[in-house]
Amino acid sequence: MTRRKVSNTLALALLGLLRERPMHPYEMASTLRERHKDGSFKINSGSLYDTVESLARHGWIEPVSTERAGKRPERTVYALTELGEGEFVGWIDELIRTPVAEHPKFLAAVSYLGALGRERAADALAERAGRLRRQCEDIRAVLAATVGSGRVPRLFMIEVECALHSLEAESAWTEQTIAEIRGGGLEWPA
Repeated sequence: MTRRKVSNTLALALLGLLRERPMHPYEMASTLRERHKDGSFKINSGSLYDTVESLARHGWIEPVSTERAGKRPERTVYALTELGEGEFVGWIDELIRTPVAEHPKFLAAVSYLGALGRERAADALAERAGRLRRQCEDIRAVLAATVGSGRVPRLFMIEVECALHSLEAESAWTEQTIAEIRGGGLEWPA
């Protein structure tokens, strides 16, 4: 893996947006939220402006104009630089090609599922399964309202599809494990 000068995933999202057209930070945040990317990237004003500043400092983006709408403060519009384009494409290529060990909290907790005892473990997993089902329903509704309606190209929402498939797989595993616990198929130490 290459060590990047800017490596947070919000930077990746901002570079991707600026490939479409120059934008000011407020528009970047609005566009990410409109496309429901806040499930993939942590978006808050402080981190967004810090990330924009870092990308500009490293020459990956540059200010191209300022705009003022009514009595609002001036907004600086940024564009992707040639260096930024190269960094973005290289970064995407690397992230897609190379699996990276991630350490989800759920897997850490599941490794000690036995500490809860049979009933509490099954109940906790059942509650999680319900929440996963609701998340899947919400994501399907977002996809129907965006991609299904033709408002947003599927390619712009493909990570939402990927997240849905991951949640569906986790949901299936969770339901299967609940059935094994309640049916006695998963051995529990005395």
